[in-house]
Parts: sequence; C-alpha cells; structure tokens
Amino acid sequence: MAALAVVRDLREHWAPASAEELERFENDVLSGFVLARASAGLADGTIRGDVGHLDQIRSWLEEAMAKGPDPLHLAEVFGLDEKTAMRYADSALALLQQAAEQPSQ
Repeated sequence: MAALAVVRDLREHWAPASAEELERFENDVLSGFVLARASAGLADGTIRGDVGHLDQIRSWLEEAMAKGPDPLHLAEVFGLDEKTAMRYADSALALLQQAAEQPSQ
C-alpha cells in the first residue's frame, strides 16, 4: 500500500528587523532577565554584573556584524585557535548567504 506524506517547513521566515524593533526586543529580554534574577533573590550588584556581561556580549556581536565573518578577528576577540575561527567564519558566511537568499514575506 502506498502512502503520501506532506511535510511542511516549520521554520518561520522573518523579514529583517528594523533598528527600533531590535532595540525593543533587547529591552524586553533584558527586563525579563533582570526581573528573573531579582525574583531569584540575587543582590543588585550581582544583577549589575550580569547585565554588564550581557552588554559586553552585545558589543562583541555588534563588532562582529560590522566587520563580517573575519576569522582573524574572531580568533582575536573570542580567543579561538585559527582552525576553529575559520570554521565559525565559514558557518557565519553560509548563514548570511542563506538568509539573503530567502524571500522576504
């Protein structure tokens, strides 16, 4: 007996977010993070330190996006060996190309 299966792509296709949408999203995530940490009973100093780490990660990612998938820069910023940095850069480039090829809705 033959059967026919229909498979749907479950990945959502999103249009690129505007700077304002990204800022709102970052604020929502950060607010939720701070609220969760405070609810867990952590002191203000600990939360400030955690938020500082998130800001550092944000600046690294913004810098990486500005410079593109440069293996030498990745190795320097994240302390990676050259082979790993090249693998990460290749993956990032493939993701960027895939995103550019997807039709926006």
